Amino acid sequence: MCGINGFVYLEKHDISQLRKDITIMNDMIIHRGPDDDGEYVDEGFDFSVFMGMRRLSIIDLSSGKQPIYSEDKNIVIVFNGEIYNYQELRESLVKQGVTFKTNSDTEVILKLYEKEGTNSFKKLDGMFAFSIHDKTKNKIFIARDFFGEKPLYYTEKDNKFFWASELKSILKSIKTVPSINKIGLNLFLKLTYIPAPFTIYENIHKLEPNHFLTYDLRSKSYEIEIIEEQETPEKSEEHFDEAKSNVKELVQKSVESRSVSDVPIGTFLSGGVDSSVVSLCLSKMSASKISTFSIGFDKKSYDESDKARTVAKLINSDHHEFILNEKDLESNINEILLNFDEPFSDSSSLPSYLVASKTSQHVKVALTGDGGDEVFGGYNKYYMGRINQKYTSLVPEGLHNFMEKTVTPLLKTKGDRRGKRFKTRRLLNAIDYTDNYYWDIISLGYAADTLSQYLQQDYLVLSPFEYYKEKTGIKSPKNLTEYRAIDKNISLEGDMLVKVDRTSMLTSLECRAPFLNKKLWNYTNTLPEEYLIKGWDKKYILKAAFKEEFPEGFLDKSKAGFGVPIGDWLRSSLKVDLEKYIDHTFLKNQNIFQVDAITKLVKDHLSGIDNTFMVWTFFCFQKWYMNNYM
Repeated sequence: MCGINGFVYLEKHDISQLRKDITIMNDMIIHRGPDDDGEYVDEGFDFSVFMGMRRLSIIDLSSGKQPIYSEDKNIVIVFNGEIYNYQELRESLVKQGVTFKTNSDTEVILKLYEKEGTNSFKKLDGMFAFSIHDKTKNKIFIARDFFGEKPLYYTEKDNKFFWASELKSILKSIKTVPSINKIGLNLFLKLTYIPAPFTIYENIHKLEPNHFLTYDLRSKSYEIEIIEEQETPEKSEEHFDEAKSNVKELVQKSVESRSVSDVPIGTFLSGGVDSSVVSLCLSKMSASKISTFSIGFDKKSYDESDKARTVAKLINSDHHEFILNEKDLESNINEILLNFDEPFSDSSSLPSYLVASKTSQHVKVALTGDGGDEVFGGYNKYYMGRINQKYTSLVPEGLHNFMEKTVTPLLKTKGDRRGKRFKTRRLLNAIDYTDNYYWDIISLGYAADTLSQYLQQDYLVLSPFEYYKEKTGIKSPKNLTEYRAIDKNISLEGDMLVKVDRTSMLTSLECRAPFLNKKLWNYTNTLPEEYLIKGWDKKYILKAAFKEEFPEGFLDKSKAGFGVPIGDWLRSSLKVDLEKYIDHTFLKNQNIFQVDAITKLVKDHLSGIDNTFMVWTFFCFQKWYMNNYM
């Protein structure tokens, strides 16, 4: 695990200056790899190539130093991540006569590339971003993993091409802050995050998951290709009991493959289905007691630490529990939010950072339950498609509009409470009589019909999801398989995995997600949808596969998620900053938001009307904006 950087300068430069430039990029991500660093330089007739990395040592502590070279020094790699099937791939290569100098997964990627070229990338099971310079082809290959667990950014500017694990390395190198990308801005305000390939900045891009970029040093151009084509799977007619057995075996094998480490390893344990299953599997295959880590809140309506304690007792783990309050965040909130380098307002990033920070004091690797909802159908929003189709077929649109207009104001809540009134209001607001209903459901910030009220016309983009509709071929999703495909491409990559990577790497902790396994994803895509959600029972087959391992009914208990009372905090410890962000003169000069509308939205929230999601999204954008443009 580490972070990587690189650049191509299309003209001759002083070598000492190039070393300074890559050192600056590496220093920006020292938190990703405090144990070691490395660099590589190659000068051609009319170009210079530099690659650098920071390393967090997890596997092959003694000989895994990077960069790693081929025998003839013509091919070199820097790598961020973990390849979970590297031992299997290594054995296959050894049988073909390939020799190795290290025991690292990095060298396996390099040797496999030497044998099979870019076709080798599809054989990798893991989380990764790497760059390979192949002097024999005069090309650089930059690749990102299947789900997008590891980040990769790139840009071209002034005869220079940059790539990096984090935006901060690129921003430091190009020296001037780019203008705001309008699609990125609209995606953020709607979704509360920005999925690949967009960023908040004009002309800086994220490499999409399951893709690789080829930079040709002869033509001074690049192209992007998919690593592994994803075809629509045929649904299996497999009997449920057989499928249940297969699911259990696949999950257990995935946990086992992701537990290979030369340093201490533990698990995040929230007490929900996913983290409980992962913790159980790890405890069963470990010779000694495992360490588990959970977080709770002093506000009891948000605290679910009792569920984690139940599982910890069941598996006899060395359990660590951290109870947080508002004061725990006061000194960290700027560091957490600004470390994303672009606006990001998933409020669960706050406790995610704190639990990672506490966990990193005990272990260097933690397994998580991330991806379980996407792989097995665990989100409440997956119900919404079914509800929306039924509701819109029975209730005329005119009647619904009347009900929404008259009932919604009665459902407004005082304070940051997310009970039945809150959920009913969200449900009513999510109903859509067009083909956009699922795209509206995933818009957790500003809904489609509200953004135009708050954003200046010059910044408004009417169809920010158009790229993803074309990319996925799903313009009007109608079933669970399509909902999950959208989530894999948008919310998993843009939200969940960004949150986990940045918050854990900020504390130099490596997180691994056993549910994010290509074999498991591909397998569940072949299952009948009712195996995933049966009636109103989410993650049905996963719970069925492991229910005998837990107390009766435990896996059926509801779980609120990793939420925090951010709406309350906006009225207390964050109030001074929030009021600064609606200063009339500042908003007029900024000229992004409609001043009167956004000011009223914020003041209504401060007075007790719950506008948490929109106000928190606004807050995070303004904090980022002031840090970058003021």
